[in-house]
Amino acid sequence: MSADSTKAPSRVAVASAFAILYVVWGSTYLAILFAIETLPPFLMASLRFFIAGSLLYGWSRAVSGAAAPSLPQWRAAAVVGVLLLVGGNGLVVWSEQRIASGVAALLVGTVPCFMVLLDWLRPGGVRPSGRVVAGLVLGLLGLLWLVGPDSVMGGGRADLVGAGALVLASFSWAFGSIYSRQAALPSSPFLATAMQMVAVSFGLLVVALSLGGRGAKRLDLAVEGLDASAVDRFRLQETLAPTHHLGAN
Repeated sequence: MSADSTKAPSRVAVASAFAILYVVWGSTYLAILFAIETLPPFLMASLRFFIAGSLLYGWSRAVSGAAAPSLPQWRAAAVVGVLLLVGGNGLVVWSEQRIASGVAALLVGTVPCFMVLLDWLRPGGVRPSGRVVAGLVLGLLGLLWLVGPDSVMGGGRADLVGAGALVLASFSWAFGSIYSRQAALPSSPFLATAMQMVAVSFGLLVVALSLGGRGAKRLDLAVEGLDASAVDRFRLQETLAPTHHLGAN
């Protein structure tokens, strides 16, 4: 193996990667908050992952040239997907009905803490060094400073059920990340990610359908809101129409 292939990335590249991660990934929590105002949370997540996973799967097979996955690989992808996207992202989406997005961002920031803890407790695990612990503490403090106390509280008391769901979501994501290191997934990370999203979209759809009336009621209210807006625009046009014709005469 050549020396160039093992060369560590530059600090600029690492900083740029983290900046993209925090901006693109972090902004999804605000997008989720807007989306669940009109769509049932698990249905929204199911549609989101099915569309994204299908596009990424097609790209991985057609453009990247990844081989067709086997049945054991699909099973492993489904397990990882359930841990990451149902237990992880799905609970985050659900919890944002009850708590502020600032709380969501802060509590999801505990994922690295759970990963370090689980990696330490697993058989043959590695005990975190003092520098790792200090980095985790500084990261959480930095996130708290960026979010701000007002955003964290959301103008009132924190909802314990929503906060508990977020802690469970963070643990599920960390556990799934640790498990995926040993899972029989495809060698292509893009194909593996696509399979996880496609597989889990059906699980999220089952959850959405099992909730039944509550999700349907929210969707009906959204449609009724759109219909009411259309009626209001039509009435406004009808009100202005005679004045327009009189002016023309």
